[in-house]
Amino acid sequence: MHQMKYSSIAFDVPIREELIAAELESNRVPLPKMTPEEHIRDALAHPIGTGTLDAVVKAGETVCVVIPDTTRKWQSPAIYVPILVEELNACGVRDEDILIVSATGTHRRQTREEWAGLVGEEILGRVRCEDHVCTDDANLKFMGVTSRGTPVWLNAHAMACDKLILTGGAVYHFLAGYGGGRKYVLPGIAGRETIMKNHNLALNEGFGSGSNPMVRSANLTGSNPFHADMAEAAELAKPCFLLNVVADGDFNIIRAFAGDYIEAHAAACKLVDDIDGVYVEERTPLVIASAGGYPKDINLYQTSKTLSNARAVVADGGTMILLSECRESFGDADCARQICGFDNMLDRERDLRENFSIGAYVGFLFCESAERYRFIMVTDIPKEKFANTKIHAVKTLGEALALAKELNGGSLELRTTLLPHGANTLPKFRDGQ
Repeated sequence: MHQMKYSSIAFDVPIREELIAAELESNRVPLPKMTPEEHIRDALAHPIGTGTLDAVVKAGETVCVVIPDTTRKWQSPAIYVPILVEELNACGVRDEDILIVSATGTHRRQTREEWAGLVGEEILGRVRCEDHVCTDDANLKFMGVTSRGTPVWLNAHAMACDKLILTGGAVYHFLAGYGGGRKYVLPGIAGRETIMKNHNLALNEGFGSGSNPMVRSANLTGSNPFHADMAEAAELAKPCFLLNVVADGDFNIIRAFAGDYIEAHAAACKLVDDIDGVYVEERTPLVIASAGGYPKDINLYQTSKTLSNARAVVADGGTMILLSECRESFGDADCARQICGFDNMLDRERDLRENFSIGAYVGFLFCESAERYRFIMVTDIPKEKFANTKIHAVKTLGEALALAKELNGGSLELRTTLLPHGANTLPKFRDGQ
């Protein structure tokens, strides 16, 4: 019997075997057995597309290192930042000539304790560390305008350094294609106006046209304007080097990549795709997806990854059942406002275009999905919270299947795709459709 995790339990999936088109599991990829520190040192010793760090950075130069903020602590900067600083010191760069900027994007400033968790107490005591503040106009520098009209304002302290090094982690991102790489320039160290203009590219041109289907996980081509705009902005910042990690489902570093900020990032993304991109043969009229149980289903905001992956394989007008407990409800105020605060999609879209945030976009995507598909959620969020949407909220998978049968004319004889690890596995088609 197939099972789907929900919080700390699992529901049996009583679907006849011959109806199951695919059950998606991550691919096994052979990887070198090394400690996280060894992965970092190996990547720095074998950069992609550049020489080693001592060929890129010279003694006497000032260097800005951009790192994740505490919301992406899983990328383990506390492991790689001390090694990177050690390498810079070996290149003749003094501690006082290093600036570490946390790529907060639109997020809040961080506490000293959070900073210590990101870089370690020793580095925090030795090297200048700053949060990027996207609303601090006095500390933003204008770098130019992208071909899509985004004015690029970036952290002035970072731009004043001779060299810029990007760090972070590569992972699927439901808007940017992948995290890491150029994303640590925009939105990482960009001004609010820049971030808002770029993020609005997640929507189609023209009011009422909704989300752009090309703005999705794994799309690093020019057809994804969200990514392409980020890439143009990053080029204006001229990063000289990159260090990106790939982590497993338990947030352990399993590989690291260093070198040219485009080529090394692409190599990291390829590994992510090799592991979690799973080929399927068909879109099916029924998709059942679990966020993966607690803590991956802690709130609706986090469930956006599962929703995006389910949408990638559901047939037009099909039925999606998502299992996500959401013990912390929506998990984001903007997400909650989109779902609860409007009773039609036009008002939602108007608000999103004027006040774009990732949280608001997640709320919009949930509501839009219920307009396009029969959308049932197994969740602890009370169904009353979804009263202004077409989302059906139920408490068990059994209830969800009974409702799906009713919504499909009394029959559940439907080809079905199962995503038991919906937050991670991305369905892919060999023709790229």
